[in-house]
Amino acid sequence: MQCSIPLFDAVPLITVFVCVVLGQWLGRIRLGPIQLGGVCGALLVALLVGQTGCMAEGSLKDFAFALFIFAMGFSAGPQFVENLNLRGLRFGVLSIIEVVFVFGIVMIAVKVLGLDPGTAGGLAAGAATESAMVGTAIEALNRLGLAPDNFSTWQANVVTAYTLTYVFGLITIVLFTNLLAPKLLGIDLKQDSARLAREMDEDNGDTLGAPAAPDLVGRSYRVAHPGLTVASVEGAFEGRVAVERVWRAASAVAVAQPLVLEVDDELLLVGRRDAMLEAHALVGPEVAGTQTNEIVLVERDYVMTNKAAEGRTVAELRREAPLEVRHGVFVKSVKRMGLQLPSLGKIALQIGDVVTLQGLQSDVERAGEVLGKPVPHGNKTSLVFVGLALIVGLCIGHLSVRIGGVPMTLGSGGGALLSGLASGWLLSRRPTWGTFPPAAYELLKDLGLAVFVVCVGLSAGPQAAVLLREHGLALPVVGICVSLLPALVSLWVGHKLLRIDGPILIGAIAGQQASTPAISAVVQTADSALPVVGYTVTYALSNVLLPLMGPAVVFVAHQFAR
Repeated sequence: MQCSIPLFDAVPLITVFVCVVLGQWLGRIRLGPIQLGGVCGALLVALLVGQTGCMAEGSLKDFAFALFIFAMGFSAGPQFVENLNLRGLRFGVLSIIEVVFVFGIVMIAVKVLGLDPGTAGGLAAGAATESAMVGTAIEALNRLGLAPDNFSTWQANVVTAYTLTYVFGLITIVLFTNLLAPKLLGIDLKQDSARLAREMDEDNGDTLGAPAAPDLVGRSYRVAHPGLTVASVEGAFEGRVAVERVWRAASAVAVAQPLVLEVDDELLLVGRRDAMLEAHALVGPEVAGTQTNEIVLVERDYVMTNKAAEGRTVAELRREAPLEVRHGVFVKSVKRMGLQLPSLGKIALQIGDVVTLQGLQSDVERAGEVLGKPVPHGNKTSLVFVGLALIVGLCIGHLSVRIGGVPMTLGSGGGALLSGLASGWLLSRRPTWGTFPPAAYELLKDLGLAVFVVCVGLSAGPQAAVLLREHGLALPVVGICVSLLPALVSLWVGHKLLRIDGPILIGAIAGQQASTPAISAVVQTADSALPVVGYTVTYALSNVLLPLMGPAVVFVAHQFAR
């Protein structure tokens, strides 16, 4: 079919970027808590533009998908590997429920509705809102040895079925997590999140249990009360203030816990602003200390690699760490998979968490060496590291073994995904081996997936109407079932058997369907980041298990179709 738009026909790349841009604009439209997102928006635009016969080169599609799925695996790698244990299994049960039910329901639909493998793969991807499964399903079709016409038709069906069922799957999971799940649990999501946060935040007064963004300041005070020691001053503030310098008659005095302070000694205190407001009553008047200007407070990010700290809360680390390690160090935030966790007293740290420390440079560096490895400064990506990892992944994906006479292979997508997982985990343990900043891999994820879906959407455009006429409303109905039933089962299992707290369980259900829009809406409804605690575990697991399930759906559906 000849492209009917001269400019798009002359420069096919313009077609791709026009669809990406228009798709992003379309994806930003919000109807209540529902927002399509840029991926679905780009696919809808590409399907419409595809009616003109304009297409993009196939090699661009493969290149974009390899970059996307590698970056996705890289971002999920640390969490995925660290949750392959008994502690992670508790939440991992929910991701397994998702995979089993999605596969089972889709196979029932294949038998009842007579769906072809392409439609089955697109149905699973869309209803589970897992865009990466579109690529792995299309790769699986390519390995079936189909005639060119059959391959083109089934590839188009993957995209059309995905686009149609994604909308209904997204609406279902967003409404379920924000409205239905709290009602079934008998909770008010906002009130229960606040209650649970208060219960978990019992150590909030501790230095390492400070709020996510402590207002750290340094102030000078002149001692006006005899009998004070460094230990008594710091103890009075329960660790929220540290004595960093002591000057006596214009000479520096070595700071030690037993040091007895004399009247007119000048102290440099560093700590949270709210605690510092009370310092004058205990110590004496604030003074314009000339030494204060020489003190520079720094903020540094560290990847937690210390196995001894794994499973401990920041408050527990504060209590157990030697004084010389914890003195004057403040935790600003903890991030997991790029999402900021609520800084609560009972949330256990995991290997790969990024902990932001504040304080004097010497204090921060001393504590950071014990906690883990510093996050390299700068925004440059180690292209040698990323390129070699992609080469290894693509080679692994090319390997094939025969099971029952059927060749089984991960394909380029599966190989790149596993390589990304391994690379992300490796750099979380050895950050000095290479750099791949979050902004870089987020760009590859977003742009890679957008370009990929536009390429396949353009080629699928002429076939879209055929699939819609053939199955009509059946696909949306099945899509709703695929999204809703695993969520209902997970809610019952998580509440009754696993005893997961309501807000965290709801976040985990959003994660098991790898739905970023759902967790965004949940956090907004809860007015709390607490649901993110459950989301990060199941999101990491489902982002690996669901794409790997794509080829299984295609192969089994193909066997049924014979």
